Amino acid sequence: MSNYNTIYERWLNAPVVDSKTKEELLSIKGNEKEIEERFYRELEFGTAGMRGILGAGTNRMNIYNVRRATMGVAKRVLDLGPEAQKKGVLIGYDTRNYSKIFAEETAKVLVANNIKVYIFDTVHSVPEVSFGIRELGCSLGVVITASHNPKEYNGYKVYGSDGGQLPPDSIDVVVSAINECDIFDDIKIVSMDEAKQSGLLEYVGEELDKKFLDTISTQQLNKDAVLKTADTFKLIYTPFHGTGSRPVKAILEKMGFKNILVVEEQDTEDGDFPTVKSPNPEDKEGFTIAIEMAKENDVDLIIGTDPDCDRVGIIVRDSEGNYQTLTGNQTGALLCEYILSQKKEKNILKDNSVIIKTIVTTELAAAIAKEYNTEIMNVLTGFKYIGEKMTEFEKTGSHTYVFGFEESYGYLAGTHARDK
Repeated sequence: MSNYNTIYERWLNAPVVDSKTKEELLSIKGNEKEIEERFYRELEFGTAGMRGILGAGTNRMNIYNVRRATMGVAKRVLDLGPEAQKKGVLIGYDTRNYSKIFAEETAKVLVANNIKVYIFDTVHSVPEVSFGIRELGCSLGVVITASHNPKEYNGYKVYGSDGGQLPPDSIDVVVSAINECDIFDDIKIVSMDEAKQSGLLEYVGEELDKKFLDTISTQQLNKDAVLKTADTFKLIYTPFHGTGSRPVKAILEKMGFKNILVVEEQDTEDGDFPTVKSPNPEDKEGFTIAIEMAKENDVDLIIGTDPDCDRVGIIVRDSEGNYQTLTGNQTGALLCEYILSQKKEKNILKDNSVIIKTIVTTELAAAIAKEYNTEIMNVLTGFKYIGEKMTEFEKTGSHTYVFGFEESYGYLAGTHARDK
């Protein structure tokens, strides 16, 4: 018998495996190709965590892989010592199928390992989880999300105490612990009721939401510009069935915008993403309903965010009335110019200010930064490297972070978070 068939049989006969999973496994019995695809390897835990298709098997996202990954995270916290256990782990999750279930499984394993857990009371965005880790003073954070991938996927990301995704050396510790852990035999876990009764599990939400929005609002650089046009200016927003709905609508209103039209069909927390082929704001297809709304309502600007709200897509109407998608580079360059110009005008642009971008992101940013005598810094691809620089500056005081972005539709102004 092949190795993957042996592992398949073990899953089929393991007492710990639930009946629903066993039904799924029985449905593929005799299907050699399907069994091989699900069991020929373990789902890889890389620098950005773990991501895969939902389903039963070692090469799928399911509660057993989530539990095993969490044992690796627990080992990392325990290695950091008793103080790290007390500081705990913040768990956030998006609107994807099984996200809440995976978040609770994560909590149950951490509590079983005597680690304090904060868990959001409902779906929340990646930027707020990053902010929350910092605000609550947590040792680590976990986000259940597969970002903008299709509905068949989910994932598991791990964040450090600074609110940024874990650097490679810390991920190595987690991966090493995962590899030492048997997916069934070595899992410490309690029930959700036991977790709640333990005193180690705490729900967070409304209070942290308010702090987050108050902090975000300090990034507004020209409220007068909004107030002057608020009565007539209209924009359309779509959350693509994701976590952006509450915070984005709230912050736009807080900024002073009055005419915010929302794509109601896409303003539902639905992990099947029924109105789009893929919930990716880089794809114009997802904006089809929004563009029709814009034509009907004489709107110039459309904003869309992906399910975990860490990517923003922009569509604008040009002088000929056509709706054009802005690339991540174009949006980033516009934000770069706007932020620097407003800070200079208000005389709050410091001499040691810096703009950070990834190496594959437009060099137009360098030209803009030069215009304002501001340093530009390049880092490797991935927002975590921008976050690492921000944390470095916080410690050394060598630079004042102003703005960071990457071409893949991710931007961050302000130092309250470490993710886009």
